[in-house]
Amino acid sequence: MAMATSPTPQPPYSFGVPWPELNEGLSYADAVPSIHPAPTLIGFYSTEYKSSAPLEGWLQRIRNGQITIDGQVVTDPETVLRAGSKVVYHRFPWKEPPAPYLLEVLYEDDHMVAINKPSGLQVLPGGLFQQRTVLQQLKWNTWKGIPVSHRCVEAHPVPVHRLGRGTSGILLCAKTKPAKTCLAKLFAVGTSAIEEKRKFNQKLDKDRRISKFYRALVTGLLEDDEVLIKQPIGVMQYPGVAKGLYIATSSGKPALSKVSVVERDVLENRTLVQVEIHSGRPHQIRIHLAYIGHPLFGDPLYDIGGHPKSVESELVDGSFAEDGGYNKPTNPVPGDCGYFLHAHRVILFHPSTDEVVEITAPLPSVLQTSKELNRKEIPKEGLQCVAGSSS
Repeated sequence: MAMATSPTPQPPYSFGVPWPELNEGLSYADAVPSIHPAPTLIGFYSTEYKSSAPLEGWLQRIRNGQITIDGQVVTDPETVLRAGSKVVYHRFPWKEPPAPYLLEVLYEDDHMVAINKPSGLQVLPGGLFQQRTVLQQLKWNTWKGIPVSHRCVEAHPVPVHRLGRGTSGILLCAKTKPAKTCLAKLFAVGTSAIEEKRKFNQKLDKDRRISKFYRALVTGLLEDDEVLIKQPIGVMQYPGVAKGLYIATSSGKPALSKVSVVERDVLENRTLVQVEIHSGRPHQIRIHLAYIGHPLFGDPLYDIGGHPKSVESELVDGSFAEDGGYNKPTNPVPGDCGYFLHAHRVILFHPSTDEVVEITAPLPSVLQTSKELNRKEIPKEGLQCVAGSSS
């Protein structure tokens, strides 16, 4: 007698596994380059990875037995390294900062899945968050209907773009290799079009096969109902951000955002806006709205002009964290939350069928208009999928 199988859940539905208290730790491997004179173990790490930990921190890690050379634990910091040797730093498991774990699926088929990412959850591993990510929950979930020949790296969907940790809303993930290639290209085309200085076009045409609409709460009252922001975005050195902080700068790369007023709150001196982005620069919406004098309400990092609120270097007192690394920066960093930004709606050409698909993520109450909040029956906004020709 055949065993009954549980039916595949249909969107919208939620999944997620509570986070373990500690993650599994990490291992970072390197091959020692051919250098003359041969470096010592402490010389190698304190030079190559000085942004990871101060000298005293690396000494602690070595003496703790966290470094191996060609598979053997070495605790003498002055050990001379040979070219070609494999050195590995083993980071002990640690308790990551709190993060939500439940994910709502808004749309799903055999090629892609759209997740409603909660604010406070990182998409991919980085910094303190190596396990508490969307990617890890995608790995832990049981997915059906993914052909073995078309799987993305492993038998689970993978994100094809990023949302900031404090940003909520629609995150597109690919189930198959062809879908991953196609969706990634959709996101890249808009950015490349801006770089080539093509004319702004509001229509969803063959050059622009995906449209992304965000809802945001900004400080102050926007005077104009619509604003087109073309400010370039570049990078500056910033304490606590090894690769630099993205900011508004004339020497940066082209970026384009269209801002439309949804509702003005005169009493609270803030405005609900819709933002349609035509390029995908990191932190683009936060930077662009700050650039025009209306930073996101509650944004701890970006101030008027699209620059950080503080650019002073942090004082270095020689102390370091328990694991040997640097203490958490006192200055705000991009991953800090507190602002209100939601990826509300996406319209795209399906990566397999080429049909038009529209996906909508329910709005948090703080990003709803007075009319939306006062409706007697607020409809479920989980999914709107329109399939048909692109005409």
